[in-house]
Amino acid sequence: MLKNHPKGLMVLFFTEMWERFGFYLMLGIFFLYMTDTTSGGMGLGRAKAADIVGTYLALVYLTPFIGGLLADRILGYRRSIFIGGSLMAAGYIGLALPGWTAFWISLSLIIVGNGFFKPNISTLVGNLYTRDEYKALKDSGYNIFYMGINIGAFLCNFVAAYLRNHYGWGYAFAAAGVGMILGLLWFALGQKNVKSADVLKPKQKEDMPLGNIFGIVLLPAVVFGVIGWMLPGNIFSSDSTDAFIFGSIPVLIFYFSLWVRASREDKSSIAALLAIFGVVIIFWAIFHQNGSALTIWAESYTDRSLAPVVEPVAETFGMVQEVDATPRDVPLIDPHGRPVLDENGNPVVHLGPHPYFNNLPLDQWPPEGQKLKLLSTEMFQSVNPFFIIIFTPAVVAFFAMLRKRKKEPSTPAKIGWGLFITALSTLVMIGAVFASQNGIHKSSPAWLIGSYAVITIGELFLSTMGLSLVSKLSPPRLTSLMMGGWFLSTSLGNKLSGVLASLWDMYDHKAVFFAVNFAGAMFAALAIFAMLKWLRRVVQEHTGEN
Repeated sequence: MLKNHPKGLMVLFFTEMWERFGFYLMLGIFFLYMTDTTSGGMGLGRAKAADIVGTYLALVYLTPFIGGLLADRILGYRRSIFIGGSLMAAGYIGLALPGWTAFWISLSLIIVGNGFFKPNISTLVGNLYTRDEYKALKDSGYNIFYMGINIGAFLCNFVAAYLRNHYGWGYAFAAAGVGMILGLLWFALGQKNVKSADVLKPKQKEDMPLGNIFGIVLLPAVVFGVIGWMLPGNIFSSDSTDAFIFGSIPVLIFYFSLWVRASREDKSSIAALLAIFGVVIIFWAIFHQNGSALTIWAESYTDRSLAPVVEPVAETFGMVQEVDATPRDVPLIDPHGRPVLDENGNPVVHLGPHPYFNNLPLDQWPPEGQKLKLLSTEMFQSVNPFFIIIFTPAVVAFFAMLRKRKKEPSTPAKIGWGLFITALSTLVMIGAVFASQNGIHKSSPAWLIGSYAVITIGELFLSTMGLSLVSKLSPPRLTSLMMGGWFLSTSLGNKLSGVLASLWDMYDHKAVFFAVNFAGAMFAALAIFAMLKWLRRVVQEHTGEN
């Protein structure tokens, strides 16, 4: 599978594997850490934690706009990757420190660092395939690269579960930083195989000067964001959401201006990319609920008990979480993350056991003084990357077979089918809701695993094809900037995922929550198929593909 690909692919494969190890390790425990009230967590309410997760994911994928721009114009791709990786490593390690100051500074470092790292390593992958003998292999090259991402995402949760259960949250966050450092070391050792892909294209007369971009786009984005934060009340559910939506407006206008200012040669390709960017927002809004809504379902609604034959193996690999039914004072937190106070200004508490016991029959509770051994919640975060690793060779082989028969769908068609399959994954969760009688009983983990299996296939059809399409259609001098646009759509989708997940407790019947997701994904799929004829024509004009 690899012998016909450029040598630099494996350099970028393992660099991204270790970077995603750190990124998904942090993400896998982030919501759990913020909502934990029993083992040193932050004790926030679910709505507030979901809002922070959504805002973090939104910003971490918004900054690639800036990182891609600076890489295209000034820094180059390799230098940007080193800068971004160093900032992210510092941010992960900083999360191991106690206190809100360290928390916010560390998140800021990760957000800025990802902006420099993410779009530029994806751009380097595409640049490896510019030679004629490699061009036909670009889609499969991105599939292989994506498998590296998910090897890191699969392994990290075993490390996270072991460290947080045995030593505490801080050790788990620090391990994410170590993973990022290992990725940078590997990248440094493989420079000779990727140097040729780090080539900046000359600026064209249609391109907006860098100073103008900062003055006309980035400064207004900051100003708009501050205005959104300070507006009385909330327009889009929370201050952070208002700030993000308002701050995104100048950036969205800038990307639209790229199309307005583009030469006749570039206009159609930029228009096609912007159309794709707009539609796939819905995919990311559903997919990245794995760190919020699906984590809630895994923690509180899924049967995580361990069979006797499995328990020793799970303990060996540090995947066991021990909880007891001892009542404890748990501070009440309002939707904004603030403690609820009584008339005397004292925190209001309620007496209760670990939340896992809320819908567990009394005859399954452990005796007083004993603990119940459960599969750690974050282990469900490894299900999706596990299926990516398993399914990627099959998907690559499937499209190779269709290619030989001249029946391979176009890249835009693959994205449309990816959205359709994503919609089907939400139907699996609706089945889980009804099977558990709306959460009155624990649901079988097979429902959650099944949903992840279905959305994984949708992800393989959409996410890797999106990266490949950006690389194919972008004007060469704007490749990393347009890659930043792809991540901007990811950013908007991620913020929407946080908004949707923050409404979890407002839905009395959780099937309605997943039905909203289904409707959104189906609408997005139909939008792609409605544009398919035009999109295929644009791809054919610019790449020669049918």
